[in-house]
Amino acid sequence: MSTTGVPAAPPRRAVVGYALGSVGTGGFGTLPGLVLAYYLTDTLGVMAGLAGLAVTVPKIWDVLVDPIIGRASDASARRRGSRRAFLLAGAVALPVCFALLFAVPGGLHGWAAALWVVVAFVLATTAFSLFQVPYIALPAELAGTPAARTRLVAPRIAVLAVAILAFGAGGPELREAFGGGRDGYLAMGVITGLVIGIGMVLAAVLTTRRGERAAPAVVPTHRTDGGLVAAVAALRESRPLRLLLLTFVLQALATGAMLGAAQYVATYTLGDESALTVLFAALVAPALLVMPLARRVADRIGKRRALLGSTALFVVATAALVLARPAPGPWVFVCVGLAGVAYAGMQLYPLAMLPDVIAADAAARGKDRAGVIAGVWTSGETAGLALGPALVLGVLALTGFVSRTTPDVVTQPASALWGVVVTFSLVPALLALASLVPLARFALAEAAEGS
Repeated sequence: MSTTGVPAAPPRRAVVGYALGSVGTGGFGTLPGLVLAYYLTDTLGVMAGLAGLAVTVPKIWDVLVDPIIGRASDASARRRGSRRAFLLAGAVALPVCFALLFAVPGGLHGWAAALWVVVAFVLATTAFSLFQVPYIALPAELAGTPAARTRLVAPRIAVLAVAILAFGAGGPELREAFGGGRDGYLAMGVITGLVIGIGMVLAAVLTTRRGERAAPAVVPTHRTDGGLVAAVAALRESRPLRLLLLTFVLQALATGAMLGAAQYVATYTLGDESALTVLFAALVAPALLVMPLARRVADRIGKRRALLGSTALFVVATAALVLARPAPGPWVFVCVGLAGVAYAGMQLYPLAMLPDVIAADAAARGKDRAGVIAGVWTSGETAGLALGPALVLGVLALTGFVSRTTPDVVTQPASALWGVVVTFSLVPALLALASLVPLARFALAEAAEGS
């Protein structure tokens, strides 16, 4: 046991369960960002500007509700000794809401279709938050040392990479297997939603047991402020949290923009809608291959330095992709693969650093705010991943992109074709470059990372 009362090493079932939770987070975090913008503009006929609003509004709601869920999760954990109720509630509700997201009735087009998507997306993001916020809080309660938390998080990131690859490559394939269009998207939503739910249920059951206490580092004995107030207080009082969150949000924006632009690049730059599968595999498959090495690098040089190196590689690889507009070709997949190598570290290291921030905050403040901090983190992560596609749609709207409701690809103006490439290359590169500023200032117990 660690000095905090948290087991130094989590039980095997908890490690397995925590890893399986990434099936849900990988699916929900990937598919909407990858295909929802394209679904709106190239199937439902929603103008790019309105489509951007449709994917942004639910995430504004998410930013507001996540800290509230975090505080409620903390209260439930103190009262019941487990976060299981929240985990299961999200796991059961999300598959239904996810299917509704891609179930826009055939008679709805334009603004009416966009409204349907907004309502369904709000419901889906709320259900996801019910699971994701307590899920993110678990490592600080399951493992008592920084090294043990890295070992707990590393399998989760490996499963996350597999899930992202499976959903990102398999989702569009399912869409096409069921005929594409609205029917294809609906089938994709139903099938992938069920898989997401199964992964979440297994995570809830294996990481918690009814009546079992996860032993938070410090159990508060006083009443805390409301969710949003507590979230603002956590950000104000914890400089490491502010810096790490800003780093991760900027990087989530970068990857969200790249994911949101990928389908447009496949269709309008590479000239093949199905090239999305290869593009996505080129981004995620390298992450699977280098994940074991990424963990060893962190053990040797520290998580912060490893994240700095990964981010720098991502900047170089994505910036080079701007040449895809004048010279598209197979080399594009090579650069995307290099970005994928960097993506492994950009996923692993921040999530391995967050439990250290939570533990340090508990030790410094004398109260457990794991759920509140997890709510703040989830708000930033989901907002970044969602605003990435919204940023893509904003650029497409400004450059004159033409939406469609028919299967035939529309001829786009040269400005829109440049907009597609820029959002896939320079925009992610600049966002990742900006993330290096707060990351360079992050300095939480580097010496303890190898403990």
